[in-house]
Amino acid sequence: MNMSDEVIMPDILKHPDERLRQVCPDVTDFGSDLEARFAQLDAVMRAAPGGVGIAAPQIGWQQRMIVIDCRESLRPCKNNGLLWMSNPVIESVEGKALGREGCLSVPDWVAMVERARSLQVSYDDVHGDRLSLESTGFEARVIQHELDHLDGILFIDRVVSARDLVRRM
Repeated sequence: MNMSDEVIMPDILKHPDERLRQVCPDVTDFGSDLEARFAQLDAVMRAAPGGVGIAAPQIGWQQRMIVIDCRESLRPCKNNGLLWMSNPVIESVEGKALGREGCLSVPDWVAMVERARSLQVSYDDVHGDRLSLESTGFEARVIQHELDHLDGILFIDRVVSARDLVRRM
């Protein structure tokens, strides 16, 4: 690889960067450029320690795009593999579960957050085809966490109790 072929990885924005608080508009342009953007977002997630999900606004892109991959997680979940989702919408939820969350944009903290135990989500793939899937457990938690980013919400906004917010070791 020569210097002109080098890929520049975007930085992950950190709280309190105001760009993390913006509501993202829908993706409307589907095609090879979108696929390349997803590949770059995926690469940023994989380069981050412990990354299982990332949303476009975390790298300064104001678009409704998320990447999730829980295949290597040891936490129980219905695993749908690698997910590249545009314009995701939660269609239904079931149950509630309390679980510990962290975030690439709030790297020094973890907290207990209540989320739906399972969900049905619809989304557009890279070609603009509308798809739907069911998710449970940890993967459902990650989907909800990443969808929050698209609406300018951070997990620290959903903390059950201030005493449950603890500094990551």
